[in-house]
Amino acid sequence: MVDLSVDEANAAKAIFGDRLELAKRYVEHLATSGIERGLIGPREVPRLWDRHVLNCAVIAELIADGARVADVGSGAGLPGLCLAIARPDLYLTLIEPLERRVVWLEEVVMDLGLDNVEIVRARAEAAIGKVECSVVTARAVSALGTLATLTIPLLGGRGELLAIKGRSAPEEIAKAAKTIKKLGGIQTEVLTVGGDILLEPTTVVRVKVARR
Repeated sequence: MVDLSVDEANAAKAIFGDRLELAKRYVEHLATSGIERGLIGPREVPRLWDRHVLNCAVIAELIADGARVADVGSGAGLPGLCLAIARPDLYLTLIEPLERRVVWLEEVVMDLGLDNVEIVRARAEAAIGKVECSVVTARAVSALGTLATLTIPLLGGRGELLAIKGRSAPEEIAKAAKTIKKLGGIQTEVLTVGGDILLEPTTVVRVKVARR
């Protein structure tokens, strides 16, 4: 069992509410089979809650009710499965090209009984036109310029990209500005979420997209 600190427990309760037990089961999957199959490094176990699960789940507050969300490069389900657990009103499509990760995701989704999740084995560019979504999420996939090229086309001309980033977010935005504009981005901003419940808030780059 992966223990939570008092601060983590309070944050987890605030984010997951009556679905906290599901979140705990997900973390146990990460700490066991997730490590065994190379999805998570063993050194990350003490930091699974704060650095990974809570860090991802808190972005749920940026997503509208009932939205269809595509999570690109879902890997260990960060942030896709975190959002699916925290927000049962959302419909998540997890896009992941590697078979061993897809198999693990399928096993976890089945064990947790998440009926708001679909898993697609594909590269992001191969999923364009096949996945319906108004929000695309990504974490630790690539620099923003490359990420925008992979993710924004999935929106079909309207919606938003939520990319979990670090302190280099403003620099990444500056480098990617022309690419984002070319892809239909009309507003790009850096947001900080979870500051009221997390010891270290989550930094998110939000790109709003609209057809011209």
